[in-house]
Amino acid sequence: MPKLTTDLRRSLHHAGYYPELVSDVLDVALAGEDVVAHLVHVETTFDAAEVRRHVTVLVLTATRLVVAHVDDHPADSEHPSASASATTEAVPLGELRTVALTHVVPVPEKHRPGSVPAELTLALGWGAVRRIDLEPATCADPACEADHGLTGTSSPDDIVVRVSAQAEGADAVRAAVAFARALSAASPGVR
Repeated sequence: MPKLTTDLRRSLHHAGYYPELVSDVLDVALAGEDVVAHLVHVETTFDAAEVRRHVTVLVLTATRLVVAHVDDHPADSEHPSASASATTEAVPLGELRTVALTHVVPVPEKHRPGSVPAELTLALGWGAVRRIDLEPATCADPACEADHGLTGTSSPDDIVVRVSAQAEGADAVRAAVAFARALSAASPGVR
């Protein structure tokens, strides 16, 4: 097994989603750099025909954010056996533009310092991907039938990870908060 931290290896095995494959692709992407912090997030989706799994691993080093994605690919007529694809991206910390955190706290009047939120959404942006949401443009005249084109917003959407205590447990949210804190502290351009 590659020389990843014991904590990261434990998290990969706990996730149970091809831990040796994920470990190998991370080892290549890390290229010997020490791991400062990490977050392993597994998502399972269901559709009418199958269950698909996806894992996102965020690894912070002293100089970079390494992102790994691994996806299932079911067998089909062209590919007789199931497969997985693993993609990594390494982002220099100086290129990280945004670290947005959304803490969802039920019954906020009872919140106590240090309490774990019910969920945490971590949205990171470095300018590689943007999401464009469009809708028909309108005018103030309710009787107007003219085509006013489209209006919309463009927002960074490099990676979004949502961790929920109800789905993954309080420890998973606690781990996400710890990773977010380490990433925020290490990101000079976004403080």
